[in-house]
Amino acid sequence: MSSSSGEMGTGRLEAFSDGVIAVIVTIMVLELHAPAQPTLSALQKIAPAFLSYGLSFLLVSIMWVNHHQMIHTAKAVTANLLWSNLNLLFWMSLVPFVTDYLGKNHREPLAVAFYGLDLALCSLAYLVLRLEMIRQERGNPEARAYHRRIRNKNAFALVLYLASTPLAYVSVYYSYAIFVLIPAMYFLPESGITKEEEHA
Repeated sequence: MSSSSGEMGTGRLEAFSDGVIAVIVTIMVLELHAPAQPTLSALQKIAPAFLSYGLSFLLVSIMWVNHHQMIHTAKAVTANLLWSNLNLLFWMSLVPFVTDYLGKNHREPLAVAFYGLDLALCSLAYLVLRLEMIRQERGNPEARAYHRRIRNKNAFALVLYLASTPLAYVSVYYSYAIFVLIPAMYFLPESGITKEEEHA
């Protein structure tokens, strides 16, 4: 839906968000550097950086797909929606930093904890944005139920990401297990609101 508040419609909001997310992915890939030596041992040395990039690329991609699905249902581009969206983009913009830090220190609890903390803040920002979607659907019980169902999944992911931060000091592998588990939860894009529900 493309209704707007003032001059802005959801199309502009999506385009802006897409541009920011594209820059985030670009920065991440620019942090990858090919080894100087054409040997397997040289490639093994950069494997942690490549794997952390791959994980972050997957997470950012899932955030983008589900962000698109969510913003498409917005009834109006309100101030709350704009600031909630900017809050999400801010924490997402830190993903390249924590990804690079993790790739260079993949066995260090602090690096793993920072990675999990940023993902937790992304998840919290996503939850806040979802609450704005629920608020906008006051007259549509089916759409509100849909957003609440996804909100519960957002909240569960938030709890897991928050847990990954202290767990990094017990074993970084516990945190890595959480980082792999959550993308599996979100692998498919959100669905469930039909055109009929959207215009109810």
